Amino acid sequence: MTVRNLFLLPGDGIGPEAMGEVRKIIAYMNKAKNAGFVTDEGLVGGCAYDAHGAAISEEDMGKALAADAVLFGAVGGPKWDSVPYEVRPEAGLLRLRKDLQLFANLRPAICYPALASASSLKPELVDGLDILIIRELTGGVYFGEPKEIIDLGNGQKRGIDTQVYDTYEIERIAGVAFELARTRNNRVCSMEKRNVMKSGVLWNQVVTATHKEKYADVQLEHMLADAGGMQLVRQPKQFDVIVTDNLFGDMLSDVAAMLTGSLGMLPSASLGAPDAKTGKRKALYEPVHGSAPDIAGKGIANPIAMIASFAMCLRYSFGLVADADALEKAIANVLDSGIRTGDIMSAGSRQVGTVEMGDAILAEFKALSA
Repeated sequence: MTVRNLFLLPGDGIGPEAMGEVRKIIAYMNKAKNAGFVTDEGLVGGCAYDAHGAAISEEDMGKALAADAVLFGAVGGPKWDSVPYEVRPEAGLLRLRKDLQLFANLRPAICYPALASASSLKPELVDGLDILIIRELTGGVYFGEPKEIIDLGNGQKRGIDTQVYDTYEIERIAGVAFELARTRNNRVCSMEKRNVMKSGVLWNQVVTATHKEKYADVQLEHMLADAGGMQLVRQPKQFDVIVTDNLFGDMLSDVAAMLTGSLGMLPSASLGAPDAKTGKRKALYEPVHGSAPDIAGKGIANPIAMIASFAMCLRYSFGLVADADALEKAIANVLDSGIRTGDIMSAGSRQVGTVEMGDAILAEFKALSA
């Protein structure tokens, strides 16, 4: 039997509640499908600080490095607002990304037909929307040096952030975008600001060369990032896969997420480079929503983004594509049936809590898997 090692980091706030609904799906897959998932669980974020004085312990960091994939909940909350910067809850996620060398962030923007009316755009513009944004995650202006604030005297200061990209960084993120486009509608749009940024000129050149050399079968389009933001709001369904740098990816993926009507509905994946021997990538999967401490422990959190993150894990880390398809279809079918958590409630629907939503999706997943 294939053994699939999955490390769970529920984190803070609503993270543990949402993760609980994924555990049910894992248990079902192990029992009914002989899936072979072996799970371990650790602490990250504020709960890790309370226990260890750090946002993630060395022991749990080692478990994350050894796992086939990491499933992450959420971190943070007002309880830890005053802790030192270097051990703040978010530092746990940043260290995971860094130590696992997760350079490719995958952010789907999916508008379920049942929720099209919840978008701020006209339903016909977003109904059936399915975009995948590939954001470079470990380079660019967030990590470039120098990064500092200089005192110039006379009450003046200068803030410096440096946008830096090397050829290999652009090549590998472009490769991820092209490869994933081949599994979708075979179209990639690369976004940068080559009209005013030298890094954008290099980005454009390297993406073009990578496409010509290895991925000429994929349709490639280039677009300035500001124009891309406009087009995401004007005609979002023109896009299939968008690939862009760290800064623009951060902003554009949030724009795309809100087209769907709820930031709390969407999953994400962060992937590393393939291992030279096994071909497997280090990977971390997490819902886009935060820890929502105001509703934690009330049993009303929406677990869909967490469950959809597990579906991405099935697809990209374990190659269980049919199961991923079925789980994503189960989510859509449950929404079509009119079941809603409070954050996506609409007139004529039936409001449920975290556990009941998770149970409904699991029941539908079982039916589709039969």
